[in-house]
Amino acid sequence: MWKSRLLIVGAGPVGLAMADALSRAGIAYDQVDASSGIGGNWRHGVYATAHVVSSKRSTAYADYPMPADYPDFPSAAQMLAYLESYARDRGLMPRIELNREVADARPNPDDSWTVTFSDGEARIYKGVIICNGHHWDRIMPELPGTFSGRIMHAKDYRQPSDLAGARVLVVGSGNSGCDLASEAARVAVSSDWSMRQGTWFLPKTAFGRPLTDLPIWRLPIWAQRLALRGLIRLLIGDYRDYGLPWPGDRLFERHPTFGTEALGYVRQGRIRPRPGIRSVDGHTVTFADGSTGTYDLIVAATGYRVSFPFLPEGLVEVHGNVAQIFGGAFPAGVKNLYIIGSEQPKNGFGALITPAAVLYARLIKLQDEFEHPIGSILKFGRDKIPVSPFIDPAKARRQIRWGHRLLPLLRLEARILARRQAYRSVALDLPPALDFRQAAE
Repeated sequence: MWKSRLLIVGAGPVGLAMADALSRAGIAYDQVDASSGIGGNWRHGVYATAHVVSSKRSTAYADYPMPADYPDFPSAAQMLAYLESYARDRGLMPRIELNREVADARPNPDDSWTVTFSDGEARIYKGVIICNGHHWDRIMPELPGTFSGRIMHAKDYRQPSDLAGARVLVVGSGNSGCDLASEAARVAVSSDWSMRQGTWFLPKTAFGRPLTDLPIWRLPIWAQRLALRGLIRLLIGDYRDYGLPWPGDRLFERHPTFGTEALGYVRQGRIRPRPGIRSVDGHTVTFADGSTGTYDLIVAATGYRVSFPFLPEGLVEVHGNVAQIFGGAFPAGVKNLYIIGSEQPKNGFGALITPAAVLYARLIKLQDEFEHPIGSILKFGRDKIPVSPFIDPAKARRQIRWGHRLLPLLRLEARILARRQAYRSVALDLPPALDFRQAAE
């Protein structure tokens, strides 16, 4: 009963967008999520005081605006309510199975997929669409020595009482690190902030508008960098004047940090900047510059790995925290497997995932016409694997528009690849399927 359907793994923002796109395209699917409700990270992965760092306009689905009474930067609770409203209004809820964790998913010789759940139940699906997010597989810092206090990852932080009364060291300069250093400045005994390298801090607002709503993001990447460097100089100044290191990389080579609240606390002396950690001993931390501090709690705001633990090892490789997939969703060498949302846009998700999901649904429908996986066809057509997990919104929107226009070219490339593989199989006297898998490897 499942073999004619696809399975969407995950009911967060990306999984919901894919479900809506498949439904509109008339593609049969089921959807599962390991938690007790939809919303993904906005249900179980953020702290109570979190707000989006991109505006509601850039975060909302392109065809489903947020309520007019929402603030420019909605809270975690508002984001969850918005996603629940989207799922209800689009009729997605009846097809979502909650508390259904995927333990294993692997391809079969006929290109179907056997999916085994944590309770032992196994189903055979036509294919699998993985939307398991990228903010869950915690990266913990390597601390030379033994720390006698508490260590927690930012994902496990829930409310200010987790920090109250403690001498806190926050490690990491991303959005979570910025928020938690500021939170500690308000409620903890002390708040120190350690970063190994400089980070680009951007203001959340400029000229009375959210930064992500300004037309800067429609410019080429070099012009974005030029404009934002000017805004930083005008609105923030030199990070070194705050006691922070200057970034050693270009803007957008790593994810920038939106918000300057922590910089204000630095100026007030309520956050003390620190360099990277050299060693720990008991409650004492020694930093790279030889200075020391005494702490009760270390909060690791050190990011997340992109990983797919329920897939066979090596089936989808990840290099430099970038999934090795073509077209933003399609691994080469494996059919009916789609990885959606492993990359991060530089601003809100909604403006990109809505049109991208429509394109992906069209491509998934086309897969039935092709002998080879779409990822292998894109690879054959010289498509490139991204070297960074961060997406430029303007470039991505152009690629999506071109993607719709170039679907006939994809069909042509599929026919050429099939003929080439068939010729090689005859020449080598090998079965076509075996020859193709060897070529893909």
